[in-house]
Amino acid sequence: MEKMMDEKEIKENIREQIKQYPAILYMKGTPQFPQCGFSSRVVDILKRVGQPFAYINILQEPEIRQHLPQVSNWPTFPQLFINGELVGGCDVIEELDQEGELAGLFDGLVWPDAEEDA
Repeated sequence: MEKMMDEKEIKENIREQIKQYPAILYMKGTPQFPQCGFSSRVVDILKRVGQPFAYINILQEPEIRQHLPQVSNWPTFPQLFINGELVGGCDVIEELDQEGELAGLFDGLVWPDAEEDA
């Protein structure tokens, strides 16, 4: 039987995900099937930027959904992290994209070798 992670382990797992992936989006649904309008808008922007990003479907990860806002100090989803730093949610990402600043945040990101085929 699989042991349930406690709050500390869950938060550490989140921090490890944020460190592991140069760009990671915590969203409702998947990039192929977003489950909310805000996640859909962010995915559309990221696809247009054309850079790779990892994602976590928080609807399938209720522990992450519950604890990520405490780790990031950001209450809503989606949440985009680039290079270990919170970029923001939908409004912030839309604003950065409109100002032409979002694509530059992806410059110089190095993906782990295991992610090359993702």
